[in-house]
Parts: sequence; structure tokens; C-alpha cells
Amino acid sequence: MDITRLELSDLLKSDGFKCSCGKFHHTDVEDVVIGHGVLKELPNYIRKHGGEKIFLLADQRTHKAAGKKTEDILCEHEIPYALYIYPHEDLEPNELALGQVAMNFDEECNLIISIGSGTLNDIGKMLAKITGRKYMVIATAPSMDGYASNNSSMISAGIKVTIPSKSPILILSDLDVVCQAPVKLLQAGLGDMLAKYISICEWRISHLINSEYYCEQVADLVRSTVKKCLQSAGDLLKRDSKTIKNIMEGLILSGIAMSFAGISRPASGVEHYFSHIWDMRALEFQTNSDFHGIQVGIGTVLALKVYEQIPVLQPNKEKALDYVARFQYDKHKSFLKEFLGSSASNLILLEQKEGKYDKTKHYLRLERILENWNEIIDIINQELPDLSVVQELLQTVGAPIDPAFLGFSPELVKKTFYATKDIRDKYSVSRLLWDIGELERIADKVF
Repeated sequence: MDITRLELSDLLKSDGFKCSCGKFHHTDVEDVVIGHGVLKELPNYIRKHGGEKIFLLADQRTHKAAGKKTEDILCEHEIPYALYIYPHEDLEPNELALGQVAMNFDEECNLIISIGSGTLNDIGKMLAKITGRKYMVIATAPSMDGYASNNSSMISAGIKVTIPSKSPILILSDLDVVCQAPVKLLQAGLGDMLAKYISICEWRISHLINSEYYCEQVADLVRSTVKKCLQSAGDLLKRDSKTIKNIMEGLILSGIAMSFAGISRPASGVEHYFSHIWDMRALEFQTNSDFHGIQVGIGTVLALKVYEQIPVLQPNKEKALDYVARFQYDKHKSFLKEFLGSSASNLILLEQKEGKYDKTKHYLRLERILENWNEIIDIINQELPDLSVVQELLQTVGAPIDPAFLGFSPELVKKTFYATKDIRDKYSVSRLLWDIGELERIADKVF
């Protein structure tokens, strides 16, 4: 079955899809409702899924945006509920936030509903997992792609980590609410969608070099979703409901694609690691940071600038082997500790398990790279748009394209790029350049 031809509602097939990639694609999301005034339909879905007493989770802003109206609807339909509103505005998805809501959880509730977007959804999915309750989310902004995924992006010991959690059974997006989201959150959603160009490209390259699992149908689902989003993206600042609906659907489909693949590959690559590192530094050193999608949009521009340099490279085996032989991992560890602070310790422990810098593993990767270099270039040319197209689109909607917007110097951006290869065991352009001995030279040229 060609899943790219299916409507969003048809992708929620309860028994999933057997795919030629060898996987059985399935999502735990059962209902997605997007439209004007659909918040009033919430009681129907609560009853459908056996909700008896509801635990509502919100923050100060999202309670104003949709929480109060949700309470009114539940009262009107005589559905009992408990409510927890975070008392502070600068909410982070960390151990403290999860602990706060867990300690205030009402055990009589058998259904959790988060009212919000990224952070609240991540916390809500974690709360649902640890309590064993069913979970729903009422979107308040089309700002990120984690609505449908079965993972949560959390901060643990100062590091952004992806933790298995629980997918919502219902994603409800009332366009009367999300179209009124702050402009920066609208821009963030577009930035997160643009990232999919890089994610699919790097997924294919890793499949070629490392034999990593890859599904063309899932990749094509993401490609078609991005194309649909961008067709009307120019009307974003007008709060055009069709444009925002397309972005909202695209973000939800990206999460479903991650569930189908069982990994985050379809939706994130090196551009997300720029954002993760900036978040980690903000936690450690109180440096600047912004919404995830804003940072990811800038990261996408930076990644495209790097990828522009790759087709003119001619990898040399002796040069690459000499580069890796001279690489001083102890010196690199010192750099990570200085640049990232306490969170570097966990990255160093991860490397002991993953062995990115193992010379034998590098030799095998290098052989595959040299053997398939022309195909790597073909993948880049097939998957990535022109840098100017992405920059123009982001500028059209008023989104930043330069890390200087965040107060970051070229030197800091360069160091960020060096560290992107250490965040996860996920093959990205920074690791490709390290493998061929070109990391510093290309970084000096681009940043």
C-alpha cells in the first residue's frame, strides 16, 4: 500500500500497515481532529475513549488560550476533572516539571489531557506513561512536530534526551485557537517543517554508509507533507487558516512518521542538534535560547550552507586516515567539558558505548564513503533545496535565519557544529566530514 496517497485519518489504521521495508508501521494515535470550533467536540472523544474523570494539565499561557474554555465545556457536559496549572511561565521539560505534576496528579483520573504544545505535550506523554493513563492533547500552537510521536524530548541531567513515552490517542487542534498563537510559534512550526529536508537526506546517507534501517515510503510521506506545507507558507503572517492547517497536519504527520519508523530519523538531523546544544548551553551557562522551531530553522540554514560545500569535495583515503590517526579524543573531551559544562560528562559516557571515534569502525565507514561518494552527492542534490529558497521563505514570514539573532558569534556557531557529532549516535553531516578529514576546514569556510 502506498501510504503517501492516504489521508491523515486513514493513516491511523488500528491494525497498521505491512511495508516492503520489512517493518509493520503503526501509530497509537487513534483520532486527529483539526478544524474551526472543534474544541466543543472534546466530550464526544472523552466518552469514546472511556474517560471518567479528566486530569487537565496546562501552564499560565495555555490555560488562557484554551484551558478555561476546555473547563467550561467539561462543566457543561458534567464531566468531572482535576486541573494542574504550572505556576511559573518559563517551563522546561525536565525532572522538576515532571515531578511537580506527578506529585499533584489525581489518582481518580483515568485520562490525562495536556493543553499546550511542545513542552506540555512532552510532559503529558511522560506523565501518561508513568501513571498508565490514556492521554490526549489539545494543541495551542502549530509549533513543533512532537504531537503524535511516542517519545518525549526531555532535559535529563542537563542534556536534551529523547525518552520513550506515550502517544496521545487524540490530537485536537481547534483552528480558532492555533491561528491566534503568537507569531513566533507560527514561525517555529514552519522552521521545524523545513528541517525535514535535512533529516531525510541524512537518513538516506546513513542507510548507504552504515546500513541503517530506512523506509522509502515513510521518507516519501514526509517529503509530500513538507511540499504541501510550503505551498501556502507565504500566507502564514496573515494567520491564514489553510496555511496553518497545512503546517499543523505536517507537524502531526511528522510525528506519525517517527512512530512508523520507530526512530526520530524522518524528522530530525544535524539542524536539530544545533538547537539541542544551544538549549544545553542555556541551561548550563544561562546563555541565549529561543523556541525549538526558531532555532531549528536557523540550524537548517546553517546545515544547508555546509551541504553546499560537499559536492566539490574529493575525499582522499590517506588524508582521512591520517586525520583520524592524529585526532586527540582526550583533547576533544576537554573541549566538550569547556563548551557544554556538566552535561558533557554524559556525552562522553555515551561515546564509550557508541564508539563513534573507534578507528576500526571509522575505516569501515570510510571504505563505504569512498565507494559510494557519487551516490552521496546524488542524494544531497535530490533531497536538499537551494539555500536561497529556504532563506527567502523564512524571511518572508519574519523568521530569523542568522544565529546572530540569538547573539551567537561565528566562533560559537563553529564550536556548536563540532559538538553536533557528539549529541546522539545518529550519523549526520558533521560526522561525515570528520570521517573524511574535512570537518575543521569546511567549518572555517562556512562559519
